Amino acid sequence: MNSKTLIGIVVVLIAVLGTIVLIHQHQSGQLDETAAVDLQSLGERAAHVADNGVDPSLLPGNPSDLPRLVDLGADNCIPCKLMAPILQELKVEYAEVFTTHFIDVWKNPAAGRQFSVRMIPTQIFFNAEGKELFRHEGFMSKQDILMRWRQLGVSVATAG
Repeated sequence: MNSKTLIGIVVVLIAVLGTIVLIHQHQSGQLDETAAVDLQSLGERAAHVADNGVDPSLLPGNPSDLPRLVDLGADNCIPCKLMAPILQELKVEYAEVFTTHFIDVWKNPAAGRQFSVRMIPTQIFFNAEGKELFRHEGFMSKQDILMRWRQLGVSVATAG
């Protein structure tokens, strides 16, 4: 079973479960409009991921609670492999300051197109409003990433 088939099955299951919950809430008079909207947006988000392979919340222009770093690479690329432990450390140590995401563009070529990736790894720094602030191509050390966040006005000194 390939990953697209698996994603399709997950999307269908989410849609079916959501429909069952909505019908039950509607029949019992417990249907809250905000719950219905949240469930609908969850289904739309799952469908977008299935169609395009990228969580739409990671794309440029989408706001989030925190600034975010999106690293586009591949599991089998040597510089990307070197960055993997760095990204994991950042994800844990600075979770309250910025979010860190990895997208494998070999497994998900649509993501490479959506982010206009020319080479891997590519790191893209977004502010909380979803605006791209900086883009770097190639390996980037933990110190360089933290220095770039500081230059972009994100306080990383007290984290970690």
